[in-house]
Amino acid sequence: MHLAATEHLFEEISNWIAIGLEGVAILIIGYAALQALVGIFRPAGPANDFFLGRKRTWMKFAFWIMMALQFALAADLVRTAITPTWDELGQLVVIAVIRTFLNYFLQRDVIEYSEKEFGPADEFRKSSAAESR
Repeated sequence: MHLAATEHLFEEISNWIAIGLEGVAILIIGYAALQALVGIFRPAGPANDFFLGRKRTWMKFAFWIMMALQFALAADLVRTAITPTWDELGQLVVIAVIRTFLNYFLQRDVIEYSEKEFGPADEFRKSSAAESR
């Protein structure tokens, strides 16, 4: 097998892997959107429960969006793994920076809300460890 043929085979394989990863990202976003719609229109109890329920729905949605961003970024990395051009690398850097910022701020908001609702993560880990003994 010639080097060019091997390279072409790797390009085809990486393209199919990238398409699969993008498909997973799309499925995650679809699932998250359906879950969020159900959460938004779920009957609510008292006013506090209403807002708490909506905030929990947002947190679940944000978590799934973060997961989808990771799969989409993985697809971009796989797609440019075989003989990337400088143009492709530049596009990857821009996309990676945007997705990383989105992921960072979503994660920060989720952690901040979680700590308000459930306490600091360190306390949670300590109480979980104590309960498991």
